Amino acid sequence: MVQNSQIDWAMGELLAYGTLLNEGHNVRLVGQDVERGTFSHRHAVVKSEDGQQEYVPLNNLQDKQGKFYVYNSLLSEYAALGFEYGYSTTTPKDLTIWEAQFGDFSNGAQIIIDQFIASAEAKWSKFSGLTLLLPHGHEGQGPEHSSARPERFLQLCAGSNMQVLNCTTPANFFHALRRQLKRNFSMPLVVMTPKSLLRHPKCVSALDELSTGAFQELIPDSLEIKKARKVLFCTGKIYYDLLDYREANNIKDVAIVRIEQLYPLPEWLIKDIFSQYQGADFAWVQEEPMNQGAWLHLHRYDFPSALKYYGRRSSASPATGFKKVHDREQAEIVSAAFS
Repeated sequence: MVQNSQIDWAMGELLAYGTLLNEGHNVRLVGQDVERGTFSHRHAVVKSEDGQQEYVPLNNLQDKQGKFYVYNSLLSEYAALGFEYGYSTTTPKDLTIWEAQFGDFSNGAQIIIDQFIASAEAKWSKFSGLTLLLPHGHEGQGPEHSSARPERFLQLCAGSNMQVLNCTTPANFFHALRRQLKRNFSMPLVVMTPKSLLRHPKCVSALDELSTGAFQELIPDSLEIKKARKVLFCTGKIYYDLLDYREANNIKDVAIVRIEQLYPLPEWLIKDIFSQYQGADFAWVQEEPMNQGAWLHLHRYDFPSALKYYGRRSSASPATGFKKVHDREQAEIVSAAFS
């Protein structure tokens, strides 16, 4: 959707595909409900009201363009992801994407992730630019519809073997997708994509943020540095919960810094934040339980000792099954972070 030159997540994604197609690249998108989009946001394939005739707008941009392949796959994450991984290794100039219906469903393809996506380069010097889109976010939808298990991917990260992102703006997602084909090397990309943010009024980007600039591994706050008593590091959806709370309570002395790329972690940018906000308190805020999400991954680096943790307690389950409990937990995390 475009309103007053503001584009939402779905439009940012489709514009990334469209620009790559216009530049001669092919784009292949496969998953259990990718034509429409699980959350009715993508509309990559339009079907006639009174029949089965299909129209794919991205295949009708201009005469000389790449081909947009979009397929709803069978209900088998293991088989589907295995095929897409193999396909990606033979088509390095194409953007090949597999999307889980919910990020949690990637656990059905864990063998492919462990044996090939994360380790094929180290074991066999086999390269892939495969992209995984995994809807992620704690919104009270229960254990099987909340977490894409970012901690599992982060545990597999070493030696710059893949990228793990949790973007908060359509523009950053746009640049992340284009970056896959505009570098001179191939590396798997894992994106924790949003659900509720697909229609969040603040999760939008100006068109000029797409036409200029590049991917941001970290997004700093615009808060005046001298006024900050506290700095909250976070990633993904919870940023908007923190932002809403700060605005609703007219808080002007707490900065919110977004880490958009969890691996490879932009350590130099994080260290810059520490040096800029000298004298402030620093904290990490996450939705996931303490034994999940990015918290334990951060302990591979030397700065977490300076961070206080705000998030859910360790849990065997990714999330509660009760919406009221979820809402209470979420509110407690956000309010405590500003205390």
